[in-house]
Amino acid sequence: MTPAPVSITCTDLTLRFPVYGVDAKSLKKAIARVTVGGALGRHAGITDVTALQGVNLQLKAGDRLGLIGHNGSGKTTLLRALSGAYEPDEGAIEVHGRIAALLDLSLGIDATATGYENIRLRGRIAGLSSKDIDGKMDEIAAFTGLGPFLAMPVKTYSAGMQARLAFAAATAVEADVLLMDEWIAVGDAEFQKLAHKRLLKLVERAGILVLATHEAPLLKLYCNKVMRLDGGVASEVLDIRRLDELLAR
Repeated sequence: MTPAPVSITCTDLTLRFPVYGVDAKSLKKAIARVTVGGALGRHAGITDVTALQGVNLQLKAGDRLGLIGHNGSGKTTLLRALSGAYEPDEGAIEVHGRIAALLDLSLGIDATATGYENIRLRGRIAGLSSKDIDGKMDEIAAFTGLGPFLAMPVKTYSAGMQARLAFAAATAVEADVLLMDEWIAVGDAEFQKLAHKRLLKLVERAGILVLATHEAPLLKLYCNKVMRLDGGVASEVLDIRRLDELLAR
């Protein structure tokens, strides 16, 4: 049977997070003082915040979608929903293709384990087999630039060294659907140049990219489409050439 073409479809996607142990009236006043975030409400007698409200989205192979919006607007929540971490409260998500979710550099990093051990651990979390990891080990190790430090516990690393290790391991994936949150700028300036080259190759191999970032230059570099989120409500998907129009809203 021929597999379905790579695609993402969200139909009236709504996500709510319950709020326990907080007086609803005082919470409503607190939310009113900020300019971003989901809408406060009650469903089935439980106070909750609607993080995504009726999001509709269709992406196919070749689409590179940038997500923009203020902190708390729903960008990361949408990425996590697409990765399968959150189940919709209403609506549906349908993703065809292997997903690589590069959302948290610290995921799967064990400070007491060595760099090599952490590469293996991160690879298994990403769904790679031991054979796959062995085949990629030399390339990942070389890209980190950490040399003999890879045989030492990660707790002995500086923050920059940990970022190099995590980035190299996280991007050693093959995926049809690539989900990325805004953690691209890691390490020093020299390593950032290498990181961008590595990401470009990763994006080229992926069928679909969804990238959340505040950086307009990154959106123009990686994406051909853009969508804005405000308080969990999504705009229409526009050509990246209309980015300035969305930023001005």
